[in-house]
Amino acid sequence: MPFHHLPVLLNECLDGLAIKPGGAYLDCTLGGAGHSSEILKRLGEGGLLVGIDRDADAIEAASARLSAVDSPARFVALRGNFHDAPALLASAGIDRALDGILIDLGVSSHQLDVRERGFSYHDDAPLDMRMDREQALSAREIVNQWSEDDLNRILRDFGEEKWARQIARVICDRRKEAPVETTSQLVAIIDAAIPKKFRQGDGSHPARRTFQALRIAVNDELTPLEPALRALAGLLIPGGRLCVITFHSLEDRIVKNTFRNMADPCTCPKSFPVCVCGKKPVVKPITRKPVTASAEELERNPRSRSASLRIVEKL
Repeated sequence: MPFHHLPVLLNECLDGLAIKPGGAYLDCTLGGAGHSSEILKRLGEGGLLVGIDRDADAIEAASARLSAVDSPARFVALRGNFHDAPALLASAGIDRALDGILIDLGVSSHQLDVRERGFSYHDDAPLDMRMDREQALSAREIVNQWSEDDLNRILRDFGEEKWARQIARVICDRRKEAPVETTSQLVAIIDAAIPKKFRQGDGSHPARRTFQALRIAVNDELTPLEPALRALAGLLIPGGRLCVITFHSLEDRIVKNTFRNMADPCTCPKSFPVCVCGKKPVVKPITRKPVTASAEELERNPRSRSASLRIVEKL
């Protein structure tokens, strides 16, 4: 299946980046190059676009797509985790300060739609959920090898699943009989663990929170996010923009609090007439509240319904 990804909040991101034709930009989550292709179209002579992705399929497909864009700007694709962006850029010999950085923290449409990747609870597929298929840890190892307490913790903390303990217990009971190998087996376990009258209490699929939690754990999505945001801000020129799209409350809370602290890092008691801690703001907020999808975009791409965009500018 060709790698594809419908870019969410595309126009809002392009406006937020305030693209300059000769500027340098970083797409931290290249995916299917939906955002990057439009950024590249707006770049001219002297422009630079760098794309990072953990997924080898994304790197290959995005490079092919962007090679067809009519732009004199330079494009560089780097395989890796955007949490390591400073090191990846340095290893590629890119020491130019950046005018804008974009992070789209969502799972790509391709990863959801390719059944064998194991991200979707709608298909029967091997339990996987690895964004980087060369890494050892997959959802199968977590489900079959982690303790009941650890399963409960990730379902509770990463999925905000109120039935976490029950689901973890049933997983451990079922895997004693035979390993849990597929997404459909896991969905059946979740169905058995959650009382029938509560399975769709909020209108969503009963497996949604569990699959979210496992994906986050497999790909270590949350713990490195705050230091990564701070490191990325350090790569920007004064006036450069950092745009982040989140898709659930856990991510958005980290981004919101990190941006707030970077904009107002003072730790002095409120009673002090002047700041004496010496901590200076690094960024200023461009969006006071998260930007969400328009009605037109929601109709065109239902997956954009949970997307939130936050933007800050380097001081």
